Amino acid sequence: QVQLVESGGGSVQAGGSLRLSCVVSGYTYSTLCMGWFRQTPGKEREGVATIDRDGSATDADSVKGRFTISRDNAKKTLYLEMNSLKPEDSAMYYCAADARRGGYCSPRPFLLFEYGYWGQGTQVTVSS
Repeated sequence: QVQLVESGGGSVQAGGSLRLSCVVSGYTYSTLCMGWFRQTPGKEREGVATIDRDGSATDADSVKGRFTISRDNAKKTLYLEMNSLKPEDSAMYYCAADARRGGYCSPRPFLLFEYGYWGQGTQVTVSS
């Protein structure tokens, strides 16, 4: 049973920083494509950043230059370093794993149905 557990969310002021973590168990983590997604009430879940098994990352345009995705295969942990946060970054952030593409997230890195495993989410709130 694959389990993903996120942590690190919270409330910050605009311009601040947060670091999200996602610990994975129940699968060979190093072979997974991993991603961060976010969702606000009434809107579709959207991709934030993904990372291949070899560390190659893809960022959404809305977060380029501000967010950094990384992974530690030894610790089976995914990270999202978020800097220069804006109120529009407020959302529930979800960690996701794809075990079907051999650890590579492309093509279609932000296509939701490619990801078979999801965490429970961690809330990020950015105030102006």
